[in-house]
Amino acid sequence: MTPSDAGPSACPVAMPPRTTCGFLEVPERRDAPERKIKVGYAVHASTAKDRKPDPVVYMSGGPGSASMQLTGFLSQMFPDRDVVTIEQRGSKYSEPVLGCPETAEALLGQLRRPPADVGAAAGRCRQRLQEQGVDLRGYNTKEIAADVVALREKLGYDSWNLFGVSYSTRVMMDVAAADPKGVRSVVLDSYLPESVNWYDDADRNLADTAARLDMKDAFEAMTARLNAAPAQVTTTDPLLGKAFAARIGGDDVATIMAEALHEADFAAVAPAMVGALAKGHDELLRALADAVGGGLVSHELGLYHAVQCQDEVPFNTYATKSRLFTVNGDKAVCDAWQLPKSKPVNATTKAPVYVLGGQYDPTTPTRTAKPAAEALPDARFEEFPRASHAVFLTSACARRKIVEFLDDPKDDTTSPCADDDTGRAGDLHVTGAPYQISKSPWLAAPFALFALVSLIQLVAAALKGRALAAFGGLTGVAFAGLVGQSVYALASRNETALAVGVPGTAVVYTWIAAASAALTAAALLRDRRWPQIAAAAVGAGFLVWWLAWFL
Repeated sequence: MTPSDAGPSACPVAMPPRTTCGFLEVPERRDAPERKIKVGYAVHASTAKDRKPDPVVYMSGGPGSASMQLTGFLSQMFPDRDVVTIEQRGSKYSEPVLGCPETAEALLGQLRRPPADVGAAAGRCRQRLQEQGVDLRGYNTKEIAADVVALREKLGYDSWNLFGVSYSTRVMMDVAAADPKGVRSVVLDSYLPESVNWYDDADRNLADTAARLDMKDAFEAMTARLNAAPAQVTTTDPLLGKAFAARIGGDDVATIMAEALHEADFAAVAPAMVGALAKGHDELLRALADAVGGGLVSHELGLYHAVQCQDEVPFNTYATKSRLFTVNGDKAVCDAWQLPKSKPVNATTKAPVYVLGGQYDPTTPTRTAKPAAEALPDARFEEFPRASHAVFLTSACARRKIVEFLDDPKDDTTSPCADDDTGRAGDLHVTGAPYQISKSPWLAAPFALFALVSLIQLVAAALKGRALAAFGGLTGVAFAGLVGQSVYALASRNETALAVGVPGTAVVYTWIAAASAALTAAALLRDRRWPQIAAAAVGAGFLVWWLAWFL
C-alpha cells in the first residue's frame, strides 16, 4: 500500500499538500482483542526527485501529547523523505480520547486553599471512562509501540527511521526491539531510558538544572521566602474560564519552573526571574501562575496517567516526599487507580541510534541520557549548549545534525554548530509590566499617548518654526522609537523574556523621555496656549507612569 491510498480521512489540523490522514484500527488490549480502538496518523508524501525510500515516523512525548500538528514542520525538515506522524492511543487525535478534566482541575486546585483531592478526582475520571467502555490497562508503552509496528505494516514500508522525543523515546526503543527488520535508524531527542526512576530523580534533576544555570542559591532563597509567606496571585482557570486567587508558595513555584524549564527561551531568562523573586518581585508570579492551566490542558491526562501508573510510578520508591506537587499528584492518581505494574522490557537495538540532550533539560537530563546511550550497541550522544527539552524544536543545528545522521547513520563525523544568539535575552530590567500589558493592552495607553502627542508636537512646532517645542517632540518620538525597537529585538530573540522584563537599555532611554518633558516644559514658558499645556501635561504624566509603574 502506498501512502496516497492509505485510507485518507479529513485531517484534524492544517497539513501541507500531499498529506493524508487516517485511523489505524487496533485492539484496545492485544491479550483481549475483542474491543477495537482507533489510532490517528498522518502521512506526508515527499515530492523530491531524490526521495528516499525509508520515511521518518515521528511521535510526540507526554505521555498524551499530540503529534500531527508537527507534520508540516517535519516535512520541511525532511524534504526528501515521506513523513509519518502517529498519535498515541487515547490522545487528542485518536479514538477514544482519554481526557481527564477532573484530574486537571484537581491539579490546578493545588494552588487553592484548601488544596483539591487529586485522588478523588482521578477516581471520578476513571469511573466516567469505564462507563464509556475504556479499559485503562490497554494504554501503556507496550501497546503504543505495537501500534507503531502495525502502522508500518499497514502502510507497506519495508523499513523506516524512528523519531521519538521525551516519553516517546521509550516507545521508539520498544519498537526498535520488537521490529528490528523494519527499523533503519533511531533518533532519540531528550531520551528517557527505562532504567531511570523519573519520580525519584525529579527533585534532583530540578536542583541540577538550577545549578547549571548558576542560580542555585537564588532558587533556594526564593523557595524559602515564598514557603514562609506564600503570595496571592490572580490567574484564570482554563477549564472553567474564571479568575481565581491562587496561593503560591516556594514549592509551587519550583513545580511550575520544573515544567517551564522545558523551554530553552525560559531557561535563558530563569536566572533573572529567580533572582528577582528571591528579592520579593512577586509581580512576576502572574506569568508563572497563568502557565499552570495551559500546561494541564496541553495533553490528555487520562492517557498520561494510564501510562505513568503502569510503566513509571510503580518502579519508584518515593522514599522522601517530593517538593513538586505534580510528582505527589501523579502518585495520588496511581494510588486511586491501582493499575497493574508493567513488566520491564529492557529494550535495545542494533540499529544506529542518535541521542540528543539539552544542557538545561530538567526532565531528561544528560546525566542519565548519556550513559544510557553509551550502553547501546551502536549509538552516539550529543549535548547541545543552551538547549533544554525537545532540542530539535528550538535548535536549527540539532535539526541539521539529525538530517545528517539519517543520510548516513554509520558516519559519526558531523560539522560543529555555529554559535548564535537564539534565546539569549541579554541584560534585563526586571518588571512585570510588559506581561500585564500583553494581557490587558489598554495598560499601554500612556506610552501610546506620549508617542502620539510627541509626534504631533514635532510636526506642528516644526511647521510653525518653534524650535524648542519641536526638539521636545523629536526627543519624545526618538524615545518611543528606541524603546519600541529594543523591545521588538528582544521579543524576536526570546519572546518569553517579556514575562520577566525589558532590555536594560530601556532604562537608559528614560533620560531621553526626561529631556523631552523638560524641553516641552521649557517651551511652555514661551507659549502658554492649550496645545503646549496639553503636551507638557502628557509628558509629565507619562514620566510618572513610566518610572512608578512600568519600570
